[in-house]
Amino acid sequence: MFFVDDRQVIRPQEVGSTQYIEEHARNNGCNVYTYELETQFRCKGSDAFVNWINNTLGIERNANVMWTGEEDFDFSIMESPEAVEEAIREKLEEGKKGRMVAGFCWPWSNPREDGTLVDDVVIGDYKRPWNAKPGSKKLAKGIPVSNLWANDPGGMNQVGCVYTAQGFEFDYVGVIFGKDLVYNLDSQSWEGHPDNSWEAKQNKPKDRFTQFVKNTYRVLLSRGIEGCFVYFMDKDTERFFKTRIMRKEDI
Repeated sequence: MFFVDDRQVIRPQEVGSTQYIEEHARNNGCNVYTYELETQFRCKGSDAFVNWINNTLGIERNANVMWTGEEDFDFSIMESPEAVEEAIREKLEEGKKGRMVAGFCWPWSNPREDGTLVDDVVIGDYKRPWNAKPGSKKLAKGIPVSNLWANDPGGMNQVGCVYTAQGFEFDYVGVIFGKDLVYNLDSQSWEGHPDNSWEAKQNKPKDRFTQFVKNTYRVLLSRGIEGCFVYFMDKDTERFFKTRIMRKEDI
């Protein structure tokens, strides 16, 4: 039995698409039965929010063009990464679980010799390290290893990348939407910018970069169970998202 979401593919070398599994299963004489899971627990079970993200990012056209917040999932666009982190920390004080995540727009340094992490994610005065790299040893006190970042309280002091956040969920997620994917208001289209992506320099071919980075932000924006707070580095992209929001009181 395979649980597959083809829209979570974020690297060219990933293997295991629905087509790949079906093809090899049939070649080996297997009967293949395909089912679609119709309910999910993230985003307060809101298919409308997930569909809206897919539509807004240009991943899939569907009926959810506007986000109205009718299903009480808390989605907010904020003016700075500091504001996003402050909002997440307030939720932690209420007993909720939350983390900060970001697009892969900055280098990912190895820990220093003393086990502390380098502040790689820099936006003006906002400076935070990525979560520790997989396999990092002798980390300083209070810094969790990568596979515990999502659950260890110390993980809130780092920003998670898509590879660490994928497969986890939090009550509230704070997302830094970088300049590796921007919306061009003149052409009314999404543009991938590999030059603004550290990941592109490592793994993503330019001819498929835009689709991969769309999938990346789809993953990050859908990690929250109760809410998602976002800071957009590119203001045209922020304006585009705001044109797709209609609050309940405006209906």
